[in-house]
Amino acid sequence: YMDLEEETGEQKETMDGGCPAGRADGEAADSARGQIVFDRVSFHYPESETMVLHGITLKIAPGEKLAIAGENGSGKTTLIKLLCRLYEPTEGRILLNGRDIHTFSYGEYIRNIATVFQDFAVFAFSLAENLAASRRYDPEKVWEALARAGLQEKTEKLPKGIRQAVSHDYEEDGVNLSGGEAQKLAIARAVYKDAGIVILDEPTAALDPYAEKEIYEQFFRHLAEETMISVSHRLSSCRFCDGIAVLDQGRLVQLGTHEELLGQPEGKYAEMWAMQAQYYTSADA
Repeated sequence: YMDLEEETGEQKETMDGGCPAGRADGEAADSARGQIVFDRVSFHYPESETMVLHGITLKIAPGEKLAIAGENGSGKTTLIKLLCRLYEPTEGRILLNGRDIHTFSYGEYIRNIATVFQDFAVFAFSLAENLAASRRYDPEKVWEALARAGLQEKTEKLPKGIRQAVSHDYEEDGVNLSGGEAQKLAIARAVYKDAGIVILDEPTAALDPYAEKEIYEQFFRHLAEETMISVSHRLSSCRFCDGIAVLDQGRLVQLGTHEELLGQPEGKYAEMWAMQAQYYTSADA
């Protein structure tokens, strides 16, 4: 949420308690790094009676890096929307530290989740304001987030650095980002939020497999303590994760590590890996 109220005097490059980058106080903040459990979760959209998810039971430990894999239409994004409380399960529950997530204050709950979706917005403000979603920001944290997302070198070359406007809509000297750069900016925004749970839903769709590999390596290097859920139909990122949950037609059909699932040649994961191998065989070498 943007917090762009006018300030008197010289703008302060600082972060206060109202900045979205800070952790929320209260029980939700304390629970952010807790265990996430999908307890027999089924779901259909309000306008349809066709189930999109069927009895999903899944546990995600604090700090775990879990990949959710599956073909388009398998229910991956729907599962994430339920976790983000955009919808409620038709059947079953989603628990955080044993407590139904819908019993938390929504504001506190969502402040401890950082998301990067395939569809995202880049605002016609400065790079720093885009990251912080506010006029108040911590410059050091901005630079750190840009570095993690692979945008530091690009930003260092800009005349105004992190104060450079994105787009020419309101400032003549604004810069236009490429599709890949804009996606990295969205990733940097999630890093800056410093949330306990990070959700990546096809965040590297505009990047080639080599750039995608670099981004995920940076994420796993710098977000060691956070719980991370990575959703993708491309499997190159799954090799970095602690575990992989494979969805097929709304059902959880496999759960294991990359090596374990490749050891099941008749399974869905091995089938998908074989089909996509041409994209990242060279990167694995």
